[in-house]
Amino acid sequence: MMKQTLEQLETPALILDEARMERNIARMREQIRRLGVIFRPHVKTNKCMEVTRRLMETPGGPITVSTLREADYFAAHGVTDILYAVCIAPNKLDHVMALQGKGVQLSLILDSMETARILTERAKTTGRRFDVLIEVDSDGHRSGLAPDAVELVEIGRFLEDAGMTVKGVMTHAGSSYDCTSVAAIRAMAEQERAAIVHAAERLRAAGMACPVVSVGSTPTALFAEQLEGVTEVRAGVFVFFDLVMAGLKVCREEDIVLSVLSTVIGHQREKGWTILDAGWMAMSRDRGTQRQPVDQGYGLVCDLDGRPMDDLILVGANQEHGIMAHRDGRVEGALHLPVGTQVRILPNHACPTAAQYPSYQVLGTDHEITATWQRFSGW
Repeated sequence: MMKQTLEQLETPALILDEARMERNIARMREQIRRLGVIFRPHVKTNKCMEVTRRLMETPGGPITVSTLREADYFAAHGVTDILYAVCIAPNKLDHVMALQGKGVQLSLILDSMETARILTERAKTTGRRFDVLIEVDSDGHRSGLAPDAVELVEIGRFLEDAGMTVKGVMTHAGSSYDCTSVAAIRAMAEQERAAIVHAAERLRAAGMACPVVSVGSTPTALFAEQLEGVTEVRAGVFVFFDLVMAGLKVCREEDIVLSVLSTVIGHQREKGWTILDAGWMAMSRDRGTQRQPVDQGYGLVCDLDGRPMDDLILVGANQEHGIMAHRDGRVEGALHLPVGTQVRILPNHACPTAAQYPSYQVLGTDHEITATWQRFSGW
């Protein structure tokens, strides 16, 4: 069967530049080697076996997931060492036990005594054992216990007294996405490291082994200067990068792997607009760059070689229509591409944009599509 080219694809389509992806993976691998820790890649962004197998240390993992649907999928492909990095909900424990029954070593996280009681009660009534990490809040971003919280040791002791070993502690420096400089990211990486190591030391001082000390975010993973006391790193969006990461100076625009192939379908010349067939259903509604110095609208418009075009962005988006215009809003001298012209749009946030599609169209050289890689969605 003859391979397609970009120009032959029906749009919108999700394009994956394989050469860029391989460079991004190599960059992270080199950093992980330098830091001397285990790498537990987060696969919530890619949701694809062809991508994930390029990230794992062994065919069995380790990996990090955000949904049990992800755990199901990768377990079906032979991955057995999985961290489910969202605090466990009681209604998911049957699903967890089903995965355990298939030989999956599925680690769970929690950050409250309430959840610890539910988990230990289920363990007692079912005769099951659960591997548990306690989530630590290292930056006030989302969930977790403060490193100095009294509850941290209380929960650990409660779990151990109930016969459930505390496997370790984990944290996510989500506030790194709000940093305004590389220096600030480096400082956040050290804050993340110090917080989680302190939490682990408190548990050990209370008699718990706490063998796993886990950190993770793409910015802090790439810019951490040292990770003394940390055992593993989790990161995921580095595989693809996106405009938010470029705005943080974590990557360059030319490192962004995913783009949405779109076609010009009309114009509103009196407004300086060109209309595309990729709206927010193709790009997602994520406007993460709106809080950054350079607002990229709904995405940065590039030519078919992936080069930004004349400072064009998607300034607006309806469900199936994208509005392409100059960033400065010019009408006079605005570039109006002919109907049928194709462009590639770099996304603000790789995760929600990828989630709009069932597959990646893998881009090789000379605009050739070398493969179609399936991805999945859902919980």
